[in-house]
Amino acid sequence: MRQFIILALGLALLAGCGQVQEGYRIEGSVKGQTEGQVYLKLFRNKMYFNVDTAEIVDGRFTFEGEVEQPLLYALSTDQMASSVQLFLENKTLPVTLDTKEKTVAVTGSVVNDIFLSNADRVHAEGFSIDSLVTAHPDSPAAAFYLYRYFTYQLPLEELKATRAKLSPALSASPYVGDLDKIISKLENIQIGKPAPDFSLPDTLGNTVRLADFRGKYVLIDFWAGWCPHCRKENPNVVAAYEKFKARNFTVVGVSLDRDRKTWTKAIVADKLPWTQVSDLKYWDSEIPELYGIRAIPANVLIDPEGVIVAKDLREAALHEALEKTLPQK
Repeated sequence: MRQFIILALGLALLAGCGQVQEGYRIEGSVKGQTEGQVYLKLFRNKMYFNVDTAEIVDGRFTFEGEVEQPLLYALSTDQMASSVQLFLENKTLPVTLDTKEKTVAVTGSVVNDIFLSNADRVHAEGFSIDSLVTAHPDSPAAAFYLYRYFTYQLPLEELKATRAKLSPALSASPYVGDLDKIISKLENIQIGKPAPDFSLPDTLGNTVRLADFRGKYVLIDFWAGWCPHCRKENPNVVAAYEKFKARNFTVVGVSLDRDRKTWTKAIVADKLPWTQVSDLKYWDSEIPELYGIRAIPANVLIDPEGVIVAKDLREAALHEALEKTLPQK
């Protein structure tokens, strides 16, 4: 009988050791707020999508659910103007949310250690994404940073070389999948390649095709009314347009706006005289994706045959490239 009890206890202990938590549990505490609501949001393609809401009771909150793999989410409260990001994985995650400092701390999570420790560094001058990927090739956080911030910063061959260092274990990660799609798009929009044709509605709802401008040098200008860097660059593009329009040159503005009023108001305010098109789908627009655009302002210069001759021309570089490329009057 004693041997049976010992055997049963041993089997129970082994079963307990073999249990795998089926979902996540966020055990949260809030600094700077004792009551109200906290929101859990999925982050995809530069956008947040609300997925759950919890009550803050005596400065604490809880979320429970399940994810297929570690994915980037965000938290905010009804007193926060912005969200803070963290990776969600199927385990218990003690989380401290500071509403005043707009920071989050996560205990006992390797992927969050990597993600949060690099959140500020990734924007610093001299940061090496290659070193991060080399040190953590199997981390979804490293894959996310490469996809999110460096597809528009690294030369294509360097981007491909860093991508190759990611572990095959991440092949199902949406960040790796999106990264591979972007690399494929970038390979098709290199200098000397034909610019992909597209059609979008203008401000009056009329369909405009890029092919309609065949025979001219065209600067495809990706921008948005909500983008401060775009608005700052707009006077430079206007100056270039006025200076070179008599040399078989024009501009086609492709807006990543999602609000028509914001878009059209910015066109008027910045006195943009060229054709403007948009599907008002923000980052879900297919045209920026078609051109591998991950940050704005961005532009592509094509020749009268529709071949790409230059990319990402800003400030004085735009004028210099046009002066060199365009035919004389």
